[in-house]
Amino acid sequence: MVKVLKPYREKIDQLDNEIVDLLVQREKIIREVADVKYDHNIDPVLLDRVAEVRERCVARAQDQGSDGNYVRETYKKLIDLSCALEEEIIALKSCKKAS
Repeated sequence: MVKVLKPYREKIDQLDNEIVDLLVQREKIIREVADVKYDHNIDPVLLDRVAEVRERCVARAQDQGSDGNYVRETYKKLIDLSCALEEEIIALKSCKKAS
């Protein structure tokens, strides 16, 4: 390992730990939301909300000096995974109910 990179790698590792902790919290909430959507017969993917979340996060990044593309692409993937998880949970609940 190049010694000059060590302090940067340590900072990135710390940020990665924080990001993972936040992603775990986000996943727990997504699972709760999927349950609520199932109970109230709400579509798992609400396109207006998807766009709202993505653009809000891009704007926040831009306010902090980012060009926004990094956050846009990151959130695109994060939201896709989140929607897929909601769809999976709702589908499983629907199958169990039908059984």
